[in-house]
Amino acid sequence: MADITCLGILVADLVGKPVDEFPGRGKLTLVDQLELHSGGCAANTGVSLAKIGISTGIMGKVGTDGLGDFMVGVLEKNGLDARGVVRDAKVGTSGTMVMVHGDGERSFIHYLGANAAFTEEDVDFGLMEDSKILHVAGSFLMPAMDGEPTARVLKKAREMGKITTLDTAWDSKGRWMSLLRPCLPYVDYFVPSIEEARMCTGKHEPADVAKVLMDGGVKVVGLKMGEDGCYIRSADEEVTIPRFNVNAVDALGAGDAFAAGFLVGVLKGWDLEKTGRFANAVGAHCVMELGATTGIKSLDEIMAFVEARS
Repeated sequence: MADITCLGILVADLVGKPVDEFPGRGKLTLVDQLELHSGGCAANTGVSLAKIGISTGIMGKVGTDGLGDFMVGVLEKNGLDARGVVRDAKVGTSGTMVMVHGDGERSFIHYLGANAAFTEEDVDFGLMEDSKILHVAGSFLMPAMDGEPTARVLKKAREMGKITTLDTAWDSKGRWMSLLRPCLPYVDYFVPSIEEARMCTGKHEPADVAKVLMDGGVKVVGLKMGEDGCYIRSADEEVTIPRFNVNAVDALGAGDAFAAGFLVGVLKGWDLEKTGRFANAVGAHCVMELGATTGIKSLDEIMAFVEARS
């Protein structure tokens, strides 16, 4: 039984650092570190939740290849209920070559793979029966699920009495609001990056961005704003919470870590201020280590981090 079910993209990340220039054709560049990590929004958020101490289930699709074995193994090793992960022999497991620059920023080469083959029919609602929250992670990178299928899944979860949350990825095809709009009436908490939210809404200021999303049906908007912390708005409250100053090593997975922290606050019924500060703290822990989930600590350790800086 899982308190939170994460549904979305699962990606094997090959992370190299530092990569400040791409080698010329036929040339070679050395890196100081090269590591294989579990990645993808659903995996990152799910593993972060499990490391914090939250019972978590996960749904998605991987291949029957070595990277698929790796992904399922990592999820299970971290204590997630991975029964909802579908294995598909017809497609390869999604993968990303992550090039971490010297300043911590990243560039990506991505293969959609099995994530593109994950469909509405792959969703096992029986497995989320005992969950309190359904979190959809990685919208815009699931071609067979994006748009109306995701909306139907969120609607079904709402009918089952679940809290629904949604996070997006960058839409390289530029569809943005056309895919997001059908989902908004069935989303309780939406936690996109400010850049993605601006592309969806056509607005720039956080308050204006949030208004468009709430007018579409979202109850609470939590915008991940990087150096500017986060902005959270509900029907009757608005808060901006600054980031924590830490030594950033790798920004990979920071947004997914923020989403995990935000979900903890929702699960525990915290107010928006406490939820946002905790979410920022989980994101801060993420960037202090190489890899999307390496730096995530337990609930007590992160709470101590927050209290020491209050």
